Amino acid sequence: MISSWAATQGYSYGGLAVNTLIVYDSIFGNTQQIAEAIAERVEQKGFVREVKAYQLSPAELEGIGLMVMGCPTHRLNIPKASRVVLEGTPVRALRGVGTAAFDTRYRMPAWKSGSAARTLSRKLHRLGGKQVVPPESFFIVARKGPLGEGEVERAKRWAESILGRLKRREPEIVHKAA
Repeated sequence: MISSWAATQGYSYGGLAVNTLIVYDSIFGNTQQIAEAIAERVEQKGFVREVKAYQLSPAELEGIGLMVMGCPTHRLNIPKASRVVLEGTPVRALRGVGTAAFDTRYRMPAWKSGSAARTLSRKLHRLGGKQVVPPESFFIVARKGPLGEGEVERAKRWAESILGRLKRREPEIVHKAA
C-alpha cells in the first residue's frame, strides 16, 4: 500500500500517487545505469528511492507501491548478493506491492545466457509482489560493458510502460492523489 505521506506530497501519475523503490545490484556499473534511467523517468511522475541491493533493509519496504529490482545475469542466474537479500526479506513483505524485474546480460537467447530478471520476478512474486510488466533484459556488449547502443533509452521507455500499467492497476498499487 502506498504511504499516505507520498499521496499528501502530491507525487502522482495521471492523478495516481506512486511511491517507488528501485533496488539494484551492479558489478561493473551497467545495471546501475539502467536503474538510474528508470528512476529518472519514474521520478517525473512520483517519489523514487534508489537502493543498492546490499543496503536493502525491511524498513525500506514500508509504504511502497512499486518495487523495481535489477541485477546482472551471473552464471545463468542472479548474483549471490541479490539472492542473499531476497532470502533475507520477510515472507509477504511485498504483499500488494507492484513489482518489475530487469537484468543486464549478453544479447543472446535467454536459454543460453540465462536471465536474472526472470528469476528475480519469481522471487518477488513469492514475497507477495504483483508483477506489473514482464521481466526485461538490457544488453551489454562485453563482460564488463558497456551497455549496448540505445539500452538506456530503452530502459526509460520500459519505465514508461510500467507507469502506463500502474495507471490501469487496482487501488492497492496506487492511490488517488489528495
